[in-house]
Parts: sequence; C-alpha cells; structure tokens
Amino acid sequence: MRKMIGLSLGIFLLSAGSGAMLAQMNPDGTTNPPKVLLIQREFLKPGKQGSLHEKSESAFVRAMEAAKWPEHYFAMNSMSGPSRALFIIGYDSFAALEKDNDGMMHDKTLSAAFDRAAIADGDLLSKYDSSIWTYEDDMSLRGPVKIEQMRYFELDSITVKPGHHHDWFELANLYKKGYADIPDAHWAIWSLAYGSADSDVYLIAIPMRSLSEVDQMFADQSKFRQALGADGMKRLSELSAACIKSSDSQLFEMAPKMSYPPAAWAEENPGLWKQKAEASAKKEAAKPKQ
Repeated sequence: MRKMIGLSLGIFLLSAGSGAMLAQMNPDGTTNPPKVLLIQREFLKPGKQGSLHEKSESAFVRAMEAAKWPEHYFAMNSMSGPSRALFIIGYDSFAALEKDNDGMMHDKTLSAAFDRAAIADGDLLSKYDSSIWTYEDDMSLRGPVKIEQMRYFELDSITVKPGHHHDWFELANLYKKGYADIPDAHWAIWSLAYGSADSDVYLIAIPMRSLSEVDQMFADQSKFRQALGADGMKRLSELSAACIKSSDSQLFEMAPKMSYPPAAWAEENPGLWKQKAEASAKKEAAKPKQ
C-alpha cells in the first residue's frame, strides 16, 4: 500500500477522515466526496489473498500508526472480477496530495518502514497500478454519505467515445432526473485525470451499508423507467449507444484490517471498524517496554 514512497506518484471514492482527506462535514453527519481521489490497485497472485495479504498490509498500517500520520486511507477487497485490493485516499486539491507525498518521502523512518513492508507485499502481487480522479459534482446524486457506515461498494467504470462528452453529460443528468424522486438512490462520479491511455473515463461509486441495497436497486429500476417515461427511455438508449465505448461494473467489500482509518470510525461503526482498533491496541500492548 502507498508504494509511491521513494518513487514518483504514479483509484469511488469518498473522503475518509482527517487532514486533507476530510472534506466538508455537513450538519447531518455526512461528508462530501473529496475533489481529488488517488486509487491504488493491487492484483494478487492465485492463493495470495485473504489473511496472507492482510498480514503484509498490516506492516504499512503499523508504520502509519507509529508515525501518527495525519492522512488516512481505507482498503477494499474485490467480490467480483480478478482478485485485487483497492486503497483509497482523498484530498481537497492536487496541492494537498503533493504536500502529503512530499512529507512521506522526507520522513526517513516512515520511508524505511515502507521499503521493508513493500518487499514482503510485492511477493504476493501479480500487478500494481495507481490512478488519480477528480470529482464531478454536477453528475453525482446525493454524493455526501456517512462513509464510516458503508461496508460495500459498487464501482462502475464508463469509457466515453472521443468527441461525445456532451452526450455523456446529458446521459448522466437523465439518470439523475429518473432517480431524483427515489430517496435511497445515490452515487458519486469522478473523471480520470491521470492513469490511463483513455482520456474520457468516469468512475461511479455507489456505497452501501448492506448488500440488500443491491436488491433494492434492482427493484427501483421500474420506478426509474416510469419516471422517465417512454420518450425518456428512448433518449437514454440513444445516448448510451452514441457515447459509451465500454463499461464495467464490480462489487467490493471494505477491508478494515488493511485500512488506516480515523479513530472516530470505530466509535461510529464498531461492528465494522472496532476490529481494526482492537487489533492495533493489542499490537501496541505487545511491544516491549523501554
């Protein structure tokens, strides 16, 4: 995790905690999605997922905890597609990203701990990449959420045909119109800034507390069709055919033991995050006294 230490900076989602990663907190307790999103993907070799990967990633988490690093991240494991883990870091700006990266590279103790952890972690991986995204508020629907309450994410990647950005923008807003009166419908959209040869790529993140929300999303499709009507559905089909080059939809689950979340998350959602807090406390208690 965060193997850009000592290297140049080379992926739905939502702000996770404090410092640059904390976007504006709303009166209802939700947090706005960050303006800049860094996502790092680790593709695992067969048989190297699960506890083996958790153990190797815990070394990065311990290094962050020892440094009392102010920026936080959370990890997710794939439930569909290739076996992989995503590590999500949000920032208010590219300047904040630069400040965080410079600070980590100049912290010799932290850099050395990361170098040691990367050796063991690298043996488990078949591929690694990273990408940077910028938030698209105009295309998102009810983007702010209580991210610490979320356990699952649907991540949809849409590649738009060259020259069809305006069609895509109309299509995205047609979806917003169709789901406007369905209160539980929500998503956040980011556009790709760096990390792929395709220029017009969009990431749609749908965070969920439970997989029962997937059942509800399928049930809501009939309401969506009724809201748009026959003419709206026809226009949706036309725009989809005109502007979408490719699309991909995958499901992920939070990975608390591979995450470095704010301490408050364990208080807000102990069922999910307290296991992480307790594990950290046990490791601290097991250290030899000086």
